[in-house]
Amino acid sequence: MELDLSPKLAKKVYGDDSGSYYAWCPNELPMLREGNIGAAKLALEKNGFALPRYSDSSMVAYVLQGGGVAGIILPESEEKVIAIKKGDAIALPFGVITWWYNKEDTELVVLFMGDTSKGHKPGQFTDFFLTGSNGIFTGFTTDFVKRAWDVDDDIAKALIGNQKGKGIVKLDANVKMPEPKPDHRKGMALNCEEAPLDTDIKNAGNVVLLNTQNLPLVGQVGLGADLVRLEGNAMCSPGFSCDSALQVTYIVKGSGRLQVVGVDGKRVLETIVKAGNLLIVPRFFVVSKIADPGGLSWFSIITTPNPMFTHLAGSIGAWKAISPEVLQAAFKVPAETEKLFRSKRTNDAIFFPPPN
Repeated sequence: MELDLSPKLAKKVYGDDSGSYYAWCPNELPMLREGNIGAAKLALEKNGFALPRYSDSSMVAYVLQGGGVAGIILPESEEKVIAIKKGDAIALPFGVITWWYNKEDTELVVLFMGDTSKGHKPGQFTDFFLTGSNGIFTGFTTDFVKRAWDVDDDIAKALIGNQKGKGIVKLDANVKMPEPKPDHRKGMALNCEEAPLDTDIKNAGNVVLLNTQNLPLVGQVGLGADLVRLEGNAMCSPGFSCDSALQVTYIVKGSGRLQVVGVDGKRVLETIVKAGNLLIVPRFFVVSKIADPGGLSWFSIITTPNPMFTHLAGSIGAWKAISPEVLQAAFKVPAETEKLFRSKRTNDAIFFPPPN
């Protein structure tokens, strides 16, 4: 049975006026289950507080909108309290406890994408909450709570029952939360919109790679990531992941055309992608995108911390390395045609400006 590769939007899982949690379902996007990939979004309104939790999956978080504060507690480590803003990428390894808070008027939206191969449900994140109506305290009997935390009966009952919220709550405006510490950001987050560009093609596009060099924690997560921005009507070269990695792509902004070619030269997907769409390209399948006039931006995770890609067009395209005689024979074309083919795209790598 052929898998449905068409891009999908996230569905609301829970939430209220404090914020909402959205996720992509493996039943609607089968490649999530096939590739053991999870994807979700957290949206917090003003004074929205995502209660402390840990997940069964390692993941990369990316701030899509707004700003706020995140608390990150790595195993056997002190809490890191960092200011987060649009463009921030944060690596979250196994066992990390996080909380998220928005004190601004603008909604804070955070994207999560990660590896569910060791999780409870392939293609889905399972969160374990420390507090709240579905928190771990509610599962233990009062005598266990009293014994474990050395508290009396009244305190144990308060710990178990006071917080009626589930997952996300709204705090009173006068509640004081920890202030972010600038030195805590080092090694924890990288702003992809401000980081040095790894590739920048005039009038075409640019890319920032997230890897073990600029954010070492991605090595623990086992994932790489990138932020790609295409100018209006520009094209991203057809290419594929040459190290058997999956690429999971979230459309951050804009829209454009996308084509994916798979086994036996079959075009398995031709569609228009828009902001909010998530799609997964199977291993070794070739993908290319052309931005609409307003441009196209996407954030991707790749299931290896230092990904490698083969591009089939442009100055670094694989065609350039193949002998002219081999190309003539392979394409069954005369030398003049092969020479013309090879002479094209000698200056543009990866991204191509709009045609004149």
